[in-house]
Amino acid sequence: MRIPLADRMRPKTLEDVVGQRHILGPGKALQNMIEAGKIPNLIFYGPAGVGKTTVARIIAERSDMRLHKLNGTTASTADFREIMEETDSLMGQNGILLYLDEIQYLNKRQQQILLEYLENGRITLIASTTENPAFYVYSAVLSRSAVFEFKAIAPEEIEVAVRRGFDFLSEENEYEIVVPDKVVKYISFTCNGDVRTALNLTENAVNATVPDEEGKLILHLDTVVQLTGRSAVRYDKGGDEHYDIISAYQKSMRGSDVDAALHYLARLLEAGDLPSACRRLLVCACEDVGLAYPNIISIVKSAVDIALQVGLPEARLPLADAVIMVCQAPKSNAAYHAINAAMEDVHNGHTGAVPRQLQNKHVDGMDVEKKGHFYLYPHDFPHHWVDQQYLPDSLKDKVYYVPGNNKNEQAFAVYWDGIRKKK
Repeated sequence: MRIPLADRMRPKTLEDVVGQRHILGPGKALQNMIEAGKIPNLIFYGPAGVGKTTVARIIAERSDMRLHKLNGTTASTADFREIMEETDSLMGQNGILLYLDEIQYLNKRQQQILLEYLENGRITLIASTTENPAFYVYSAVLSRSAVFEFKAIAPEEIEVAVRRGFDFLSEENEYEIVVPDKVVKYISFTCNGDVRTALNLTENAVNATVPDEEGKLILHLDTVVQLTGRSAVRYDKGGDEHYDIISAYQKSMRGSDVDAALHYLARLLEAGDLPSACRRLLVCACEDVGLAYPNIISIVKSAVDIALQVGLPEARLPLADAVIMVCQAPKSNAAYHAINAAMEDVHNGHTGAVPRQLQNKHVDGMDVEKKGHFYLYPHDFPHHWVDQQYLPDSLKDKVYYVPGNNKNEQAFAVYWDGIRKKK
């Protein structure tokens, strides 16, 4: 049986792991734990093909504990009991390390059996899951584990793994492989942040290419495109074409051009760049529609959640719904300007002390000349509002937010103008 390329060239050290710099690398918590050799129970969660199993195996190989591997889809209660019997034997004298993949498929009873041995420290668990452990892992197991989220890997990081893959295949097969940059970039963008998928495509591209008369294997983009079943979306060496498409996508939504926005969405999805399509859609809902139609934010978030859950190609449907709604919605960037103005003041040191009536003080010290609590509780007043100062003295007359010229914001502005005039 042919072992997949991703397994044949699986990293042996943490330094060789692609991505996950937010938890791996100098000074990061997981890295420090591994280097110190003090391994707690660990739960890794995140999408497939992003390094959860690889990191777990590296940790296991660096420990002196006896390693057992189980998969939650096939593991039985008998499997657990068999492993636990070893804790009293010579084989388990240094402890047992259990690597459990897809822990979300264990039932509650199985997790409770496992818990007994986690509590006395005779078994150390490293579990992985593609689901949020807060919803699928027994709370008692979760509370005894350190949880780390593995994220989809950026295309530029996947490029490193793809180039390693071609080098590995060249050495393994003892022939030269010529790979244009556009092939590497296409593979990296079309795999949705999944290194395993990228390496599978790398190997398939080599297997689908016939050597030339000199024995060289020259890869062509058309070959890779045929393997993915997608059209070739161009990405130049610097990534300018990719970022131009993303820019055009958001600007088309901001400009309320439905057809153009759908066109650029389609180009992003054809390239397999689902994360960028979702991220820019979320930003546009908040930045460009915002307070003119606040409900759009939760609607778009729901559509993005569905898209990420079902994946491509079905993800195009909720995203198309959301893109059309964002295009058709009234627009306001009032919140965008308001928070930018506030951030600029804070960045430039324009802050000041929090007004006395807003401070979280329940007892006045001897140094306070005017003692007492001066906060006015708005709900004790008509219309649930009372005139009092909230900004620091140095900024008390500052105005950051100016209502946009749309029905929603103007309605709120009229309401509050009326309330304040009644004071």
